[in-house]
Amino acid sequence: MEKRELGESGIKVYPFCFGGNVFGWTADEKTSFELLDELVDTGFDFIDTADVYSSWVAGNKGGESETIIGNWLKRSGKRDKVVIATKVGKPMGQDKKGLSKAYITKAVEDSLKRLQTDCIDLYQSHDDDKETPLAETLDAFTGLIRQGKVRAIGASNYSGARLAEALQTSKTNGFARYETLQPEYNLYSREGYEKDLEPVCLKNNIGVITYYSLASGFLTGKYRSQADLSKSQRGGGIKKFMNERGMRILDALDNVAAEYNSAPAAIALAWLIKRPGVVAPIASATSIGQLNQITAAAAIRLSHDAVDLLDTASSC
Repeated sequence: MEKRELGESGIKVYPFCFGGNVFGWTADEKTSFELLDELVDTGFDFIDTADVYSSWVAGNKGGESETIIGNWLKRSGKRDKVVIATKVGKPMGQDKKGLSKAYITKAVEDSLKRLQTDCIDLYQSHDDDKETPLAETLDAFTGLIRQGKVRAIGASNYSGARLAEALQTSKTNGFARYETLQPEYNLYSREGYEKDLEPVCLKNNIGVITYYSLASGFLTGKYRSQADLSKSQRGGGIKKFMNERGMRILDALDNVAAEYNSAPAAIALAWLIKRPGVVAPIASATSIGQLNQITAAAAIRLSHDAVDLLDTASSC
């Protein structure tokens, strides 16, 4: 298993990223600690979270995921074994949102405190803030890198045109540039990324970290009928995948999974890992068994025929 570089940042990670959105939501602190220990003990090192996680849970206000990760870092002493990525910009209540210099300057301190670390490896714009000039945002991030509070920066939920504009803004002004992009991308949701964002990423050597890599759990194969939608808290978001194309994709995953004696989820992630420009797919788990099932993707080497079968089944 070889490490891959996050763009041109010099930061290298193994090709799987644990999604920290479950911490403080479907995984309590004890379970989260066990999952993080297992992640590192099995040789992986990349964790993604955000300041807003998991504010959607009743009684939460945001920051819960970062706080759990910070508590784990303090207890485990494994800070030097992991690459921590977090994000800024989503609404956190009151006027806490966006990518202004003033807000980024405050938000980073809050994240550092919750994470109990003095440096964030990858700090990402969670949304494109069109009300704030790109130059202001990138200048703020550049200052954080110079202060040693951030190692590299990335973007999420940007269009191809805005990402290209941000890269040009950095080049023109001598600012740090976005080294990564975090887009929605999976076997089912392909067109938006491949047509709009992939060309920009490949041209500029931007490392891609995919979210919704398993289409909210649909690509695990556990949702096969309407009756299955009650199996988890995410079931309601699966209905849109329950169509002829979705079933065709699951059939292809089943066939390839049988060939590799693996799980459909691992095959879906292995397909992403093989895509040009993709550094690591993000996926989450709430049990050790689930985690080991999906991290197995990093060791799978899909054949040309397997990739072709998946490509054909998932074509729009």
